[in-house]
Amino acid sequence: MKYRYLGNSGFKVSELTYGNWLTHAMQVDEAAALATVHAALDGGITSFDTADVYANQAAEVVLGKALAGVRREGIELFTKCYWPVAERGANDTGLSRKHIMESINGSLKRLQTDHIDLYQAHRFDYETPLEETLKAFDDLIRQGKVNYIGVSEWRASEIAAALKIQDAMGYDRFVSSQPQYSMLWRVIEKEIVPLSEKEGIGQIVWSPIAQGILTGKYLPGKKAPAGSRATDKKSGANMISGWMRDEVLEGVQKLVPIAQSVGLSMAQLAIAWVLQNKNVSSAIIGASKAKQVKENVKAAGVKLEPSVMKAIDDAIGGLAERDPAKGKSPEKRP
Repeated sequence: MKYRYLGNSGFKVSELTYGNWLTHAMQVDEAAALATVHAALDGGITSFDTADVYANQAAEVVLGKALAGVRREGIELFTKCYWPVAERGANDTGLSRKHIMESINGSLKRLQTDHIDLYQAHRFDYETPLEETLKAFDDLIRQGKVNYIGVSEWRASEIAAALKIQDAMGYDRFVSSQPQYSMLWRVIEKEIVPLSEKEGIGQIVWSPIAQGILTGKYLPGKKAPAGSRATDKKSGANMISGWMRDEVLEGVQKLVPIAQSVGLSMAQLAIAWVLQNKNVSSAIIGASKAKQVKENVKAAGVKLEPSVMKAIDDAIGGLAERDPAKGKSPEKRP
């Protein structure tokens, strides 16, 4: 496994991060969840991403159990706050100081640790003064509960505004952004990436295989395979439905010979593709089975030639979403 610096910080993360959104405590039982985490560790992955909202806090509990006994100094642990959790009371959501402080304490307990390596604002909160959020995040660093801070799905203008305040107040800066990014979803390229390169922020990208669409297992004109995410009405089906169009599935099938030509599976090609972007520090992979992890870790360290990158662009064509306005937070707290 190769490592990359997270932005301009001295903090290194593994090129692949194991994430447990939509899987732990939702799609798979605890035994399968533990097996996937151990497969990630065996494959050289040391970075792990979760959030308090995943399975309404249960995903953090499962990950904490899975990592129990692992040398804490040898892993990088990420989590997030913003979305409604627990009893969903008036202050159980957003980025107010109250919610941030209570969220970090809950996450530390569930993850069985005394500190989080990277704590992320899971969305932008339009109902809380940005200064309040940033002061709370900085205090967490001063208290030793958090080492680094970042954001997820913030717009470029919001990140820029935060950095300006952090610099003026002498607060620790954000070092990371966690956006969705794949061959089919490229909304960060126009504004987020240029700003991040200028300001020293690294991307930890989620859904590099576009909810499984880029594996090629979904075929145009055919029903989704039994047991696949597209058939999981409990969680995955709604997330993937936007990609289940024949024009998209036909474009994805054009990637099959490209993957074969470089000796990669479709999933490996998709993961390797996002890692070609120099601003990407790590790509998050999730899995319901240990064998999926074992296969996907082979995408780390892969170099795709310019001719291959062009062939991918030609295959996907205009199917990729590039509009920066598509990346946004809720106008009001959920």
